[in-house]
Amino acid sequence: MTATLRAAAPEQPRRSSLEELHGLYLEDLKVGMTALYAKTVTEADIVMFAGISGDINPVHLNHEFASETMFEGRIAHGMLSASFISTVIGTKLPGPGAIYLSQNLKFKAPVRAGDTVQARTTITEIMPDKRRVAMRTVCTVADKVVIEGDALIMVPARRQ
Repeated sequence: MTATLRAAAPEQPRRSSLEELHGLYLEDLKVGMTALYAKTVTEADIVMFAGISGDINPVHLNHEFASETMFEGRIAHGMLSASFISTVIGTKLPGPGAIYLSQNLKFKAPVRAGDTVQARTTITEIMPDKRRVAMRTVCTVADKVVIEGDALIMVPARRQ
């Protein structure tokens, strides 16, 4: 009878659940890295955002009112679409542990219920001495830019 021997897989160091939740560290980042989040905006999203934010401007909620505006119909809150940028930063790049310091936004076109917003962030500069990362932020619907801007993010460094 022959015995087959297999090498045991090397044991991985055990990580705590907090470590597993953590996103990228400053040392993991490079200029040009990018991440994307896409979300189709629904009627429910618009109504819930109005309730949470308190922004009950009728251009978002009242079809008759909104149809008389330059938008010729209801539009989603600009900050609802902009919040998808926060989703990318807080969940993907750099991810959990990153802290928003600032964001500038230019709203270029309206978003409506049924539109799929793609929020993309791209690292443009890394400032290791301050543990800061500058990012270009863009939201698009199809190929149309609806929001553009820049963000400054604080990113934790690994403990040395």
